[in-house]
Amino acid sequence: MAPDDNTGHSRSRGVSRRQFVKATGASGVALSVAGCTGNGGDGGDTTTTTGEGGGSNAGITVQFGADSNFKKVQPEINQILHDNGLAENIKLEVLAGSFTTGDRQTKYKQILNAKQSSPTILMMDNGWTIPFIARNQIANLSKEMPGSLVDKVMNDYFQASVSTATMDGDLYGIPLFADFPTMLYRKDLVREAGYSDSDFKSWQTDSMTWQKFSNVVKESLEANSDKDYQGYNFQAAAYGGLSCCDFVEWMSSWGGAYFGGFDNLFGPIGDREITVTEQPVVDSINMVKHFINGGNPGGKFGDYAGNISPNAVVQYKEESSRKPFQSGNVMFHRNWPYAINAAAPKYGDDLGVMPLPYAVSESESKYDNIGGISSALGGWHLTLNPNASDKKLDAAKQIFQAITTEEAQLSLFELGGWIPPVPDMVASDEAKNLDTIGPYVDSLKVAGENAVPRPVTVVWPQQSSQISKEVNGSLQGNKGAKKAMSDLEKSLEQIESSV
Repeated sequence: MAPDDNTGHSRSRGVSRRQFVKATGASGVALSVAGCTGNGGDGGDTTTTTGEGGGSNAGITVQFGADSNFKKVQPEINQILHDNGLAENIKLEVLAGSFTTGDRQTKYKQILNAKQSSPTILMMDNGWTIPFIARNQIANLSKEMPGSLVDKVMNDYFQASVSTATMDGDLYGIPLFADFPTMLYRKDLVREAGYSDSDFKSWQTDSMTWQKFSNVVKESLEANSDKDYQGYNFQAAAYGGLSCCDFVEWMSSWGGAYFGGFDNLFGPIGDREITVTEQPVVDSINMVKHFINGGNPGGKFGDYAGNISPNAVVQYKEESSRKPFQSGNVMFHRNWPYAINAAAPKYGDDLGVMPLPYAVSESESKYDNIGGISSALGGWHLTLNPNASDKKLDAAKQIFQAITTEEAQLSLFELGGWIPPVPDMVASDEAKNLDTIGPYVDSLKVAGENAVPRPVTVVWPQQSSQISKEVNGSLQGNKGAKKAMSDLEKSLEQIESSV
């Protein structure tokens, strides 16, 4: 049982986990650090536009497959690029599409298999960039970009992120932003339950246990019972975001894992222990079932508040869960930094952000670097479509040069909550002084220090779909947590043995 206090929240384990990811990234292993924020550009077949005359000063419009959040701020992004060296005759046009990572992956497969020339720039989840590299479907940036830029990315960026965009020592994607989830909450509503600014200041960097968190949510609901608020929402639909992120966070915070310790995250496939039937993993599912329906499944949650999450969470993805929080109907909300940027202008000083809760400390887990605060490690890359025209590719390379400047990265951080992919910039004084996201940088730093990659290998896409199906089915009450994990173990074993 997790202790009912908020001790052991931000620990040295976070640093060791970060060091592990950096070391593994440096070795060239394909880590998964792709966040599951949808960021799903449609990347359709729209024809690009060039200025008349075709001369060197003609206008060039480069299409960029991204999501609606990028589309909403297209003028601002273009201004940032032009302020950081992009020629005025080059314009970025954002193609907005699905906000689901799997939809983006499927669309890009269609585009690149058909050798379509548009869009020129593809924003790829770094959890599935490697397969496109292996199929030789995106441009080799080590051959296309100046050596100075490639060296900067290879040496200065988050190494775990870079490793998901490299193969055989060559760079195929430039990390656009890193992603670390946090818990957003309404200070104004939580104050009604007796909590004060001193609590909020502590919570900003010191996580609490899931046990305490559930009771804070329940108390806040009861203190505001005159209105029909929802307590805590998150993403638990049967999609990649559940298997890569929310479920990883729950079971890791209980000391559980897919394949045991960190050393087994990335293989060897077929020669690693599958550990999803272990009690911490089962407990993590039962905890979330208790949050949704109460009933104390598994018998360990008598001190945890139940019925604090809406039944709708089993259908929620990023945007479908964010919108109720943004509209004022939800008190506590797990999401990526873009949600902070969206909520901050509405709630102002009443917006609280804290690291995700945990169930057991690392010392209580049988695995090193598992347990305690556990934040799914995420992010997206910029890649080039090699089928684009030479003119478009040349313009895209200039965009890459502009967007990798420190000033541009800080501006994007402020504009959309897109965390700079350079460690030294995340909690810098410059970042803390940003108007919108700056007050929450310390929470993001703790989340980043306690980040957990997902186990991406060549079989991860098949495994991911099985994981999300079983976990979602159990949360919906279709089967118990033990049965779901037993069935999942068999599926994972079959997939591992097929390679």
